[in-house]
Amino acid sequence: MDLPTFWFCVIALLWLGYLFLEGFDFGVGMLLPILGRKDVERRVLINTIGPVWDGNEVWLIVAGGAMFASFPGWYASLFSTAYLPLLLLLVALIGRGVAFEYRGKVDTHRWRRNWDRVIIAASWISPLVVGLVLSANVFGLPLDEHGDRVGGWWTIFSVPSIVGALAVCGFSLLHGAVFLSLKTEGEIRERARRFALRMGVPLLLPVIALLFIAQFTEGSEWTWVPLVIALVAALAGLARLYRWRDGQAFALQGVALASVVITLFGALWPNVIPSTLDAANSLSIADTASSPYTLTVITWVAAFGTPAVLIYQGWTYWVFRKRIGTKHIPPVHAPSA
Repeated sequence: MDLPTFWFCVIALLWLGYLFLEGFDFGVGMLLPILGRKDVERRVLINTIGPVWDGNEVWLIVAGGAMFASFPGWYASLFSTAYLPLLLLLVALIGRGVAFEYRGKVDTHRWRRNWDRVIIAASWISPLVVGLVLSANVFGLPLDEHGDRVGGWWTIFSVPSIVGALAVCGFSLLHGAVFLSLKTEGEIRERARRFALRMGVPLLLPVIALLFIAQFTEGSEWTWVPLVIALVAALAGLARLYRWRDGQAFALQGVALASVVITLFGALWPNVIPSTLDAANSLSIADTASSPYTLTVITWVAAFGTPAVLIYQGWTYWVFRKRIGTKHIPPVHAPSA
């Protein structure tokens, strides 16, 4: 495997990590008004992701940075085409982070509810934008012979990209519910489990549609394998959740997501962005890759830096591995006069 192909696989892996880790983050925020009926229950939901949400967002930064370093042509075409949606994503992520930090600063119902609304809105907007941009990348953009976008920013919208936005959103909802079933106890856990079991199949329908669109438009014979694995793993995860095997269900959701990413990036290869105007204008791995020297340098940097990051993030999840419930949430004390 040459270095450009290796880094194409690395970028796919980084997006997989981001969608898996930030996916349940988004799902928890989206489920805040559904599963958190009282303020103490909403505090439980937020506390399940409180120690990890900011670390999960690092995967998005690294994915974008890796694209910039290894495939500058890919980065330039995609990020310039999706400039406005990505700006909306940035605003949503900033607002979400601020809301997590400021929600408990003032002990009034109105204050907390307003920040809850920010968390909920940002948690819906973010997966929609991520799904829209990634799907548009896989299924193609109107690029001319110079790799520049033809038309306005709205050209990123198409049937496959909209399905992709709904797919990431639906997966995040289901992923968040399964995560809460794994991380909480008592009534909140039961609500999360019931939600996942009742809504699991409908939430997976956009994912299934996206897979078959990719397979029949861009796929090859070998991409049928991860497609089938994705479907089996997703349904098996719901079956294990029905048996109260939360950890196994969560792991199977990860297998399903990995198979979806393999299917989509497998359909994309050997291009990085197909052109919907003319196949000759498509940007390929070879066309957009950095120089061999640059790829060699960033490979060595990644070889030393990645293990440290993974060890630290794994340690964080291990420290905060236990379930939490309303009994673990301290009472809110009114501020002194």
